[in-house]
Amino acid sequence: MTLTQTGMTQSLAKKRVAVVGLGLSGLATVRFLLSLGIKPVLMDSRSKPAGIEHIAADKVDGIYLGELDANRLAKMDMIILSPGLSPTHPAIRFAVAQGVELLGDVELFARYNTKPVVAITGSNGKSTVTKLVEAMLQCSGVKALAAGNIGLPVLDAISQQDTEVFVLELSSFQLDTTSSLHSVASTILNVSADHLDRYQTMAAYAASKQRVYQHTRLAVFNLEDAATTPEGSASLGIKLADPTYGIAEYQGKRWLVLDAKPLLPVSDMTIFGAHNEFNALVAGTLALAAGASREGLIKALTTFEALPHRCTLVAEKQGVRWVNDSKATNIGATLAAIAGLRPGVSGRLILIAGGDAKGADVTELKPVLDSEVQQLITLGQDGPAIAALKADSVQVKTLQDAVKAAAKIVKPGDMVLLSPACASLDMFKSYSDRGEQFAAAVKAEVL
Repeated sequence: MTLTQTGMTQSLAKKRVAVVGLGLSGLATVRFLLSLGIKPVLMDSRSKPAGIEHIAADKVDGIYLGELDANRLAKMDMIILSPGLSPTHPAIRFAVAQGVELLGDVELFARYNTKPVVAITGSNGKSTVTKLVEAMLQCSGVKALAAGNIGLPVLDAISQQDTEVFVLELSSFQLDTTSSLHSVASTILNVSADHLDRYQTMAAYAASKQRVYQHTRLAVFNLEDAATTPEGSASLGIKLADPTYGIAEYQGKRWLVLDAKPLLPVSDMTIFGAHNEFNALVAGTLALAAGASREGLIKALTTFEALPHRCTLVAEKQGVRWVNDSKATNIGATLAAIAGLRPGVSGRLILIAGGDAKGADVTELKPVLDSEVQQLITLGQDGPAIAALKADSVQVKTLQDAVKAAAKIVKPGDMVLLSPACASLDMFKSYSDRGEQFAAAVKAEVL
């Protein structure tokens, strides 16, 4: 531990610290604090949070479950808040008004971390880009580790001492409580309607994303999405049509071009679709800034396996492709999937959509439904609202019914795409559960 880290630990030890929210990141925060010899107070609005049984009561300074106690919170010096809980919660706001410091696990990571960081956010594509950057660095001989919103909590990751570069996927919720994260490169891939059940306006949501550019050496942004444009940072804009960082004709093929130099033919990549071409460009730019080689980029792009439930091919039977994009939990993700996949479909595109739209305006789907989708099948809480956007839509009760309906009408050359534009929790345990049920239904129906 450095002198600075030792000093921070000594300072923390003198404070009354509360960890509020005991999900994955919250429990990782507790483990991290205990490893420093700090005994935090634990709080969660749930009566039985999963994993709490692994925390010995005598190792902490109290465990309080159920409704958050504003008065108890106000007696703390510091609150480390789970990203699943909003800073606008009345009890949290009351404590902050009394002078309690509020931060998240990523901010605590930032204060202790001494390694280079690549930071990635966006409404869609951030998990793919995070894992691609990790793979590009690893293929270049750099010990990189992906963490954050992708699954491995940052305060568990920081204990892996041999890591040379941390590649962090960051949600807007995590960024809301982060102020001192330094990065060698960062990006906002895109900003589309999402989480409007937590943010009052799109402007507020976009402002949370913009926090990723604080203290970055290079801000990589999307030239075709103004909400991703940084202010004040050294920046680099990317779009597919750009000859410097984009796609260009070379030797009779479409090539990925980085820094005006052809990298590899798009056809050699293991991931497909225009959205993944953009993801590859951003990932390559970030990875190069963090020490990757062009050879490492090529190796990664020709071996990388698409992440589960993100435009993955479930089956191809009698000329019909069935694609699982269950991770499309917002409208922007579905629009990106359709834009990326439709050019490669010779027949009709049959879209299965619906679920919990999280307060988003589903009418944003209508122009693409009119021009690119030949048959719409909907289900879930907001399925009727989506179905109303296109004539002759089919409404069903279950995902299995949706697959059966699609199987009755498909012809060679068609693609059936599950890309819900909605969250899954109205009907499923998670987006992965939804994707797995889709894959099982397809295999039962067509294979």
